[in-house]
Amino acid sequence: MITAPTLTRLPVVPRPEKDERLSSWMHRLARLYAMPIDAFLEHCGLSGRRIGELEWRLGAGEGALLARRTGISLDALRALTFAGIGPHARLMIATSNRYVCPHCRAGVNRKTAALPWNLWCGEHQMRFRFKGGGSLQTLMSKPQLMALDRYARASALRMADWTRGRDEGAPSIEALLDFLTTRHRKPSPPSLDEQPVLSLEARRANHAFLTRPIARQALLVIVPEYDRVAPILAKPVPRGLFALAHGSLLQNYALAVGLGRLSADPAGYAAAVLLASDPEGEERLRETLRAWPLKLRRRIYGRFRRLRDAQNDAHRDPFAGKRRPVSQFRFTQSHNHARGIS
Repeated sequence: MITAPTLTRLPVVPRPEKDERLSSWMHRLARLYAMPIDAFLEHCGLSGRRIGELEWRLGAGEGALLARRTGISLDALRALTFAGIGPHARLMIATSNRYVCPHCRAGVNRKTAALPWNLWCGEHQMRFRFKGGGSLQTLMSKPQLMALDRYARASALRMADWTRGRDEGAPSIEALLDFLTTRHRKPSPPSLDEQPVLSLEARRANHAFLTRPIARQALLVIVPEYDRVAPILAKPVPRGLFALAHGSLLQNYALAVGLGRLSADPAGYAAAVLLASDPEGEERLRETLRAWPLKLRRRIYGRFRRLRDAQNDAHRDPFAGKRRPVSQFRFTQSHNHARGIS
């Protein structure tokens, strides 16, 4: 290993960009000097170290070696790491940018762009785009996105606190994600509304797709906007925290909106999911709700009973609420008789 006294400052060291992560900046330096990243780390006195490990925990000795080699202060180097994020949230961090900002320079990976709930570029304040091209604007109208954005932004703030162990909300982030990703109904094939318009020949050729059961999760009830625009085979998301860790831009936007809505009105949205569930789904949801505070569960079940009773009344008497009140009918009849009309 190269010892600290023998290290001299590199002749050319581009400054890290705003919000750039350590691995991105170090890879850029390695490319500048036409070296593999492992060889460059050895050249900086960090033989045997991995860039991913340094990004999580940059020790004082390691930081001093990098500071001597690059001329960047230890505090500035540590600002490029994820040291403030707790171990419980590390599975959320992608190895590179999750999404695409049309204005970010190629080869620069930012810390905020590695987190699944950050849906706007922190540097350019632009909505991220899909890596394969396209954007959320092609799926939803601008007014619709603006209405949903407030929930997504509120979720991002709460998730930022959660990564640092400062989130004291109840239910917890983990409990809310478990609820969102719980199946509320039996898996079922695509409905007619979900199926693409196909000719008879094409329907026969795609019979396996048209009859394939799709998981139906609470997310579809809480964020029906997602249910309407998501590709049918991509609607289901992984369970719990893995949903965000491995979701697409559209899925993570829907999950962020769902977290925001559940945080704002947990009793109302949870009761609505229970109402839309089948018996097996209701049992699963009740089991998931055991992690929620008892007082809140009582509110949820009270709201659910009222919604169910109202629904049952409407089914028994579909004209309930549509008839004229008896008093109104009698008033009209007596008025006609008073005019001599029979």
